[in-house]
Amino acid sequence: MNAFMAQLQSLVGPKAGVLKALMAPLFIVMVLAMMVLPLPPFALDLFFTFNIAMALMVMLVAANMIRPLDFAAFPTVLLITTLLRLSLNVASSRVVLLEGHTGTGAAGKVIESFGHFLIGGNFAVGLIVFAILVVINFIVVTKGAERIAEVGARFTLDAMPGKQMAIDADLNAGLIDEKEAKRRRAEVGEEAEFFGSMDGASKFVRGDAIAGILILVINIIGGFIIGVAQHSLSAGQAAESYILLAVGDALVAQIPALLISVAAAMVVSRVGKETDIGSQIRKQVFSSPTALAITAGIIGLLGLIPGMPNIIFLLIAAGIGYGAWWMARQAKKAAEAPAPSTRPEPPANAEASWDDLQPVDTLGLEVGYRLIALVDKARSGDLLSRIKGVRKKFAQEVGFLPPPVHIRDNLELKPSVYRVLLRGAVVGEGEAFPGMFLAINPGGATIKLPGTATIDPAFGLPAVWIDDKQREMAQMSGFTVVDCATVVATHLSHLMQVNAGKLLGRVETQALVEHVTKLAPKLIEDVIPKMVGIAAVQKVLQLLLEEGVHIRDMRSIVECLAEHASTVTDPGELARRIRIHLAPVIVQQIYGPTRELDVIALDPELERLVTQALTSPHGAALDPGVADTLTREAANTAQRAENLGHPACLLVPDLIRAPMARLLKRAAPRLKVLGHSEIPETHSIRIGSIIGQAA
Repeated sequence: MNAFMAQLQSLVGPKAGVLKALMAPLFIVMVLAMMVLPLPPFALDLFFTFNIAMALMVMLVAANMIRPLDFAAFPTVLLITTLLRLSLNVASSRVVLLEGHTGTGAAGKVIESFGHFLIGGNFAVGLIVFAILVVINFIVVTKGAERIAEVGARFTLDAMPGKQMAIDADLNAGLIDEKEAKRRRAEVGEEAEFFGSMDGASKFVRGDAIAGILILVINIIGGFIIGVAQHSLSAGQAAESYILLAVGDALVAQIPALLISVAAAMVVSRVGKETDIGSQIRKQVFSSPTALAITAGIIGLLGLIPGMPNIIFLLIAAGIGYGAWWMARQAKKAAEAPAPSTRPEPPANAEASWDDLQPVDTLGLEVGYRLIALVDKARSGDLLSRIKGVRKKFAQEVGFLPPPVHIRDNLELKPSVYRVLLRGAVVGEGEAFPGMFLAINPGGATIKLPGTATIDPAFGLPAVWIDDKQREMAQMSGFTVVDCATVVATHLSHLMQVNAGKLLGRVETQALVEHVTKLAPKLIEDVIPKMVGIAAVQKVLQLLLEEGVHIRDMRSIVECLAEHASTVTDPGELARRIRIHLAPVIVQQIYGPTRELDVIALDPELERLVTQALTSPHGAALDPGVADTLTREAANTAQRAENLGHPACLLVPDLIRAPMARLLKRAAPRLKVLGHSEIPETHSIRIGSIIGQAA
């Protein structure tokens, strides 16, 4: 039996899915068929009743929704209900014009009832009532809803970049995860699409009101002519039959149209996302005892005027006054109740507190307003994904996860300027132009490109901002062409590499140690913090990072600390010994897989002079003139080595390696300084340049 039911469900399931998918198209085809095929009076009664029920249901759904997106199908529903009313108008007009001479029941009981019950069988009254309904629907409700939809669509689209930046800022700050960020981005996009659709769909309601007027006029004129000319009715008989039927038909269609218009107005005029419209009105209109009491007093005074309907006015005043008294009593009870344990809001003139102090972002990116498009995915901005890739690449290469990059717009900056901040201090800035490309000359390009000449912000190479039209020509001429987002991301990546030591704070160090603990728990347990404290580990790692040494091999670093921490406590000496321990990795990081190292050396006399000055027992005292000459020649020699395609690396004795690295860092930031003991035994050296030889 169970197998039979499962087989039956497998057969019916796909068919049920197909039927659900075909419901909407079949309904549209049926609605369009009503305009062509003649319908009997019973079918008209059925469809008119369904139309009224549908309009009521749509209005109630619109009144009880919490957010506009809760009724995201409303623009489509608006189109379908409008088509349904128009098709019913066409079908009923056919029946009225063909069978109207037989009496007022020719088009069904619904139209006849509207003609007799609502307007008392008087077509003149019906015309006036219909005109009033059209004025309410077309001029008041529809016009207002159309304007609100237009403004709402414009404001929603304008607010999208700010909403996207807020979502990305929350994501970068760790307040939400990637799944929640995707949901919010989708909601922002759907909201913009909804208000854009409502802006266009409101034209359906306006066109429906105009169509109702035209159909009424056509039915009256056509019916009167047909009744008098074809069926030989008198003018009075034709007016009684055809005009009454036409007005009844118009009213039957106009009332659902008014309900749909009201629903559209409620959807687009919706403000707030916490409660439905009924709850909002109840809380905001009828929640003030003072307003209700004053209203009750004014109505009561009007009820005392002679000639007024005193009983009605006084009854309403008493009801409103009782409501005001009851609400005031409830408010008093709530005030006398014990205060909740929640922390009260500080008054406006409260003293300053620690809560007013906002933490400074470790790593921040500020952009001018023209660069907001780079972080707006709705405008195809992909800078956020580029920055995520930069952080991931940094972690893979350098060896620790950098802090998140907090992005915000800064109206004080020039429109196309961005700047990178490290703990509130600017460490780099540049200018980028969305929609343009930066053609960077790596050194071999000689053609002059049309555009704005500039300097590559990351590496200082000459470059030109060009249009998309010159992109292919620039690439063929030997330029490296990158887009605007890549320029910003590359500059940020370079600054992160240069300031890696400053990015490694205590929080990052602790997280790194915890990560290594998962891989080698016993090793970390024996060394940190038993032999070396977390502060000393942070200082050692910072010294390595400041000279461009990656700390990916934390296991080897901790093993070296375990070997020397019992006899050495100075972080600088520990860093020196770790460098020797990591010598193969450091050399490979500079030279790659080659075994013959082309190095720069100091002239022996200069080396002796520098060694004596930097290792003096009275403190380092290098002559300023010698220091200036040394730094200048080191920078020039490093530049010549790079031009020849060789790494710029200076080989010096171990005693002066650290002070020489600090001395030359500012003048030649890309020059690496190695000690003799940092050259692995598997490698050989070849002196390519000598500093101070000419002297």
